[in-house]
Amino acid sequence: MIVVMSPLATKENLQDVIKKLESLNLRTHLSTGDERTIVGVIGDKKIIANLEMEMMTGVEKTVRITEKYKLVSRDFHPQDTVIDVDGVEIGGKEIVVMAGPCAVESLEQVREAARAVKEAGAKILRGGAFKPRTSPYDFQGLGEEGLKILRDAADEFGLKVVTEVVDREDIPMIEEYADILQVGARNMQNFQMLKALGSAKKPVMLKRGLSATISEWLNAAEYIMTGGNENVMFCERGIRTYETFTRNTMDLSAIAAIKELSHLPIVADPSHGTGRRPMVAPMARASIAVGADALMIEVHPNPERAWSDGNQSLTPAQFKDLMANLGDIAKAVGRTI
Repeated sequence: MIVVMSPLATKENLQDVIKKLESLNLRTHLSTGDERTIVGVIGDKKIIANLEMEMMTGVEKTVRITEKYKLVSRDFHPQDTVIDVDGVEIGGKEIVVMAGPCAVESLEQVREAARAVKEAGAKILRGGAFKPRTSPYDFQGLGEEGLKILRDAADEFGLKVVTEVVDREDIPMIEEYADILQVGARNMQNFQMLKALGSAKKPVMLKRGLSATISEWLNAAEYIMTGGNENVMFCERGIRTYETFTRNTMDLSAIAAIKELSHLPIVADPSHGTGRRPMVAPMARASIAVGADALMIEVHPNPERAWSDGNQSLTPAQFKDLMANLGDIAKAVGRTI
């Protein structure tokens, strides 16, 4: 349920509403707009079903929310959420670009990638230190050593770091090095990990599961937010369909749907979304057109020798060309990059 306060409601009216709700052991979530304040109500469904708030002074109306997700919902929070990643804002007017190699291979490789993406205009360095792979024989990542390499390279070139968490036990360690904690597609419904990330102090980027519906994706984010971490962003990285020409099917409609259903920012990952280098640039442009707040692009100094996902990685020169062309698309939809 949400309680919509009247434009004429006073601070005392609002406090009376909150006190009543909290006296019933219900949680409240405030969203303050230009004209109205909305009080989101979370807790025992039976208690909420019997609430009669309309008679209280300052209350304009109450609205029942049928979706299982609440905190994630735009009904609870009509204004777009902007996440501040140590000075880099995701969800505002500027479209933020995250770029770097799929996997951390060496300090030299990451430094070269970091220098290139920084010079082209990216603000966040991506790279995997822990790599959940389909085959147990594939490269699994350098672990903490990879995290140190990412952090050192990012600091040298003034970038932030996003990297994947694959085990809930690793969260405290990864928080020491990363600015954004990524939940990969395979862990989207790892509910114990999602609960643990609810206590994390860093923002979380939640990738869509391989075959997840939009509702399942939204509810996965709800797990994190109910734990207290409200700095959550989504990432559309393609889903599994019957198509075999591309690695995945990039669901651009999901970006538009998330912007309609949720106030949280959404990142587009055309590298994983297609798995094909020639398709990364056009899908990046299309993602901006449909409302993406950020892009995640794989860039490798030498894709042909990449230990992971070389086929979908851009060279530094290709990434520079892409960044030079994204500005016009951003401008067309009233944004910057």
